[in-house]
Amino acid sequence: MFLAWSPPDQDMVNIGDDAPDFSLLDQNNNTVSGSDFKGQKVILAFFPAAFTGICTTEMCTFEESVSRLNDADAVVLGICVDARFSNAAFAEKNGLTFPILSDYTRSTVEAYGIALHDFAGMPGYTASERAVFIVDENGDIMWKWVGENPGLQPDYEAVLAAVGA
Repeated sequence: MFLAWSPPDQDMVNIGDDAPDFSLLDQNNNTVSGSDFKGQKVILAFFPAAFTGICTTEMCTFEESVSRLNDADAVVLGICVDARFSNAAFAEKNGLTFPILSDYTRSTVEAYGIALHDFAGMPGYTASERAVFIVDENGDIMWKWVGENPGLQPDYEAVLAAVGA
């Protein structure tokens, strides 16, 4: 159970906004940028922490939909503030085939307005809200969902419908 939650104190990106670009390391130490996917729909699935129950369920649920997403010319990118080493172990343990990106500097969660400061009662520790943003082929935010608390999961069918999968 999460001990503390407070809403983000920064401006969140909204539908119609240009998606903030990023360059983050994936679980295999490759640099992945949002702009690498121009011309495709991109599901940015932000999650608070690898190896937690709800985060595992969320990423595994996206993994189960990868072929449907690929058929709709959409990709999923998991984004977590954990180190790439933790993300690599998490991806391997759960058979995740899509990139799990390490936002260890918290620059991307800050840019998207979903930084969760003092996460789980740990003063000074910043994680990510559980959030899903869909970026369209032109690099604009076309859909978003941010959980009222990190214990909630997105409506996966709504995500799939939004990208036409």
